Amino acid sequence: MKKSFLLKADTEYITLGQFLKEVDVISSGGMAKWYLQEHAVYVDGELENRRGRKLYAEMMIEIPDLGTFFMAKMPQDKE
Repeated sequence: MKKSFLLKADTEYITLGQFLKEVDVISSGGMAKWYLQEHAVYVDGELENRRGRKLYAEMMIEIPDLGTFFMAKMPQDKE
């Protein structure tokens, strides 16, 4: 199942470790290294094991058994 993940309007990127915490895969940032060693996570179709990998808008993150996430930029509010 594909899901969207919205980056805040004032944020250029989020790290893979932060992303895993935001989507409730891990409960703390310290668990990211362990999780990536034990589980497959794909960024744009390539296996990724770096918790500091920067994720930008329009990237695709696949976590088997959880789903596929498409990074999107949240629209800025009109003033």
